[in-house]
Amino acid sequence: MDSLPAPLRGVIASLLLAINTIVCCTPLFVVAIFKLCLPFAAAQRITDELMRHIHEAWVSNNKRWMDLLRKTRWHIVGLEGLDYEHSYLVTSNHQSWVDIMVLQYVLNKRIRPLKFFLKQELIWVPVIGLAWWALGFPFMKRYSKAYLAKHPEKKGADLATTRKTCAKFKNQPVGIFNFVEGTRFTEAKHAQQNSPLRYLLKPKAGGIAFVLDAMGEQLKSIVNVTIHYPDGRPGYWDLLCGNVREVVVVFEELDIPAAFIGKNYDQDAEYKLAFQGWINQMWEDKDRLLGELHREYPKA
Repeated sequence: MDSLPAPLRGVIASLLLAINTIVCCTPLFVVAIFKLCLPFAAAQRITDELMRHIHEAWVSNNKRWMDLLRKTRWHIVGLEGLDYEHSYLVTSNHQSWVDIMVLQYVLNKRIRPLKFFLKQELIWVPVIGLAWWALGFPFMKRYSKAYLAKHPEKKGADLATTRKTCAKFKNQPVGIFNFVEGTRFTEAKHAQQNSPLRYLLKPKAGGIAFVLDAMGEQLKSIVNVTIHYPDGRPGYWDLLCGNVREVVVVFEELDIPAAFIGKNYDQDAEYKLAFQGWINQMWEDKDRLLGELHREYPKA
């Protein structure tokens, strides 16, 4: 399809994505109804397995139309040690919504399907919002500091939600995902933060700390992912049009320090400071790596 005009490729890809979503969501919603109606352990295991396979089928089908649009050059490092039967906490730098498709493309069937932390408002996205809910994605309601000052009883609600969600994964392998930066990188956000890093926004340690608090003993490791687009940050329409010619993805599996397991990020000031220092160092290392990747894979 390389010979087709980019806008036409974008329209075709949009249709294929929509068809794939509808085809996969239909059985997903049927299974979800059975899951709600049959709250027995055996039935829950079976429905969870069925939904996992449907989720993986959706990602596999997306990989097919992505490959059909254009033969993207993939440079992937460090993926060999991951195990499908273990639980991981995955994090990455965040430049574009394309990041999510890249992560799914590379990690599909290598570890369990990724569960993203989502804003509560996204549950209302047509079709896909309901699919996220059925698959058990954790929806988070964020409160501003001003709101918490007026409603102190809401403090810690995010942690309670995280614990409740992670409890569902207690007896099964899972891939939990969190963007440490909390939002996509832009030059404006970078300047507004006065970030000391060249290619990254300042990291936010709280999300990862909450997951470790809720299920740290279950996690095998943290998978630290660095994504680089040699041609510059692509938009989602660029992906649909087949304009993402080259992607570099570096994986680093990090052991979780034993001292960080079983601690309360909100109530243990010493632990909070140590954990923030650890995440800051991780992000400084990632920034240096991105500098190396920019030199090794320059813009064409």
